[in-house]
Amino acid sequence: MVADLAEKLPGRGAWVSARRDCIETAVAKGLFAKAFKSEVTSPSTHEATAFAESVASGVETRALAALGLARRAGAAQAGFEKVREALAGGRAAVLLTAADAADGGAEKLARIAGLTPVVRAFSIARQSGALGIDKAVHVIIEPGPHANRFLREIERLAGFREVARPGAAA
Repeated sequence: MVADLAEKLPGRGAWVSARRDCIETAVAKGLFAKAFKSEVTSPSTHEATAFAESVASGVETRALAALGLARRAGAAQAGFEKVREALAGGRAAVLLTAADAADGGAEKLARIAGLTPVVRAFSIARQSGALGIDKAVHVIIEPGPHANRFLREIERLAGFREVARPGAAA
């Protein structure tokens, strides 16, 4: 089985909600064989869990790639002061605060963010790696297609692990 995370592989495919429990259930109950109307080898529970984990890893990779693309396009800014100014000026579609960031700064920015979606999904190291900069603790993505793509991937990732969901302050 191959997860078509980019939704571009040929063929009709079988759609499953982007949630770990849905994928594990579909694999364990042989629902893919039913959807494709053909034989699919019945996987073990371990294989179902491994497949769901590989999908989760792929979704996380896509979210981080969307973040990096936003930075390269000039639609993402990092650094507490830059982020604070962008939030105060209404120039942020999403606020990312690293999961391992200090709560004080995260809370200050979340208050300024108001209704702006706040995401705490990645470590400082993961955010920094995606952006190609050091110590990316707080990041905003400006309104537009880059923010929309990132938020879509974060919604998918939320089906696999705990993240501060878009639209909810951290």
